[in-house]
Amino acid sequence: MFSSSKFFYSSSAGSSVIAVAHSTTPYVSAYPWASGFGSKYADPATLPAGTGNGVAFDSTKTNIAVAHTNTPYIAAYPWSNGFGTKYANPATLPNFGNNVKFNPAGTVIAVARSTSPYVNAYPWSSGFGTAYSNPSTLPTGAGNGVAFNSAGTVIAVAHSTSPYISTYPWSSGFGTKYADPSTLPTGAGQSVAFSPSGADIAVAHTTTPYITAYPWSSGFGTKYADPTSLSTATTGYGVAFNPAGNVVAYVVQGNSPYVYAYPWSSGFGTKYTAPGTAPTGNGNGVTFDVLGANIAIAHNTTPFITTYPWSSGFGTKYANPSTLPTGNGNGVTFSPN
Repeated sequence: MFSSSKFFYSSSAGSSVIAVAHSTTPYVSAYPWASGFGSKYADPATLPAGTGNGVAFDSTKTNIAVAHTNTPYIAAYPWSNGFGTKYANPATLPNFGNNVKFNPAGTVIAVARSTSPYVNAYPWSSGFGTAYSNPSTLPTGAGNGVAFNSAGTVIAVAHSTSPYISTYPWSSGFGTKYADPSTLPTGAGQSVAFSPSGADIAVAHTTTPYITAYPWSSGFGTKYADPTSLSTATTGYGVAFNPAGNVVAYVVQGNSPYVYAYPWSSGFGTKYTAPGTAPTGNGNGVTFDVLGANIAIAHNTTPFITTYPWSSGFGTKYANPSTLPTGNGNGVTFSPN
């Protein structure tokens, strides 16, 4: 149900931040990032109300949102070198927030949720506007992941029931659902990501091959061939493209090394060597930083977050943060700089 958070647009000035949504209070932890973790920022004065499942910054790094398990299911804060005063809850609440994303312009916030309508979207302008109307054709099961394409013209929802992925045109609301792919993912969709160009879409899901990818051009093209080196895990949970669009990574549950990465050029290349020091538990989320120079994995088992330099493969693991997240890492994001 967890997912990475990706940004494919210009960043604001300033240093980068890495944020982790996790299973134990304070449910979200954030750190300055400069080739490693800085000292943890103070917790928000008003915490998310339950397990943090997803976390996202907007494109200007002036807002941060956390999807979580207890009402109001979504918590959003101004961000300026730390958490500001929590924004008022939306008038129409989601239910059991599993994932959250801002659109590239920072004018819409979307929440994947466990109960019908399985996705909610709101205008965003320093707070939640009135919820957009639900899609006329809903996703068919619990929404676990949500993503916009880089143009902000398409929204995708990974969900628990066949066809496991639903996509819609987006223009100030949900358009008519696109046709399902001719070859569906093989299990419950947990996470979804568009490539930076918007020419490809990838879904992490619960059944082998655990990742499925398609060309995208106003709808799904013919499924790309599966990677030649498949995971032996039990579930694919998070997926992300790097900002250059030439690498795709996904995380799994069930077996080490918990993270897999492949060159990407209209299909999967030969798998990169696993990191020398693997994450210590089931992977729940994965993301690259805005420059593509670092990769982060949120996972079960302490230290709950693992990060590596990235340059044509995994570098030597960075030191753990001095103050760890307090529970299972479920979602992770780097801010724009």
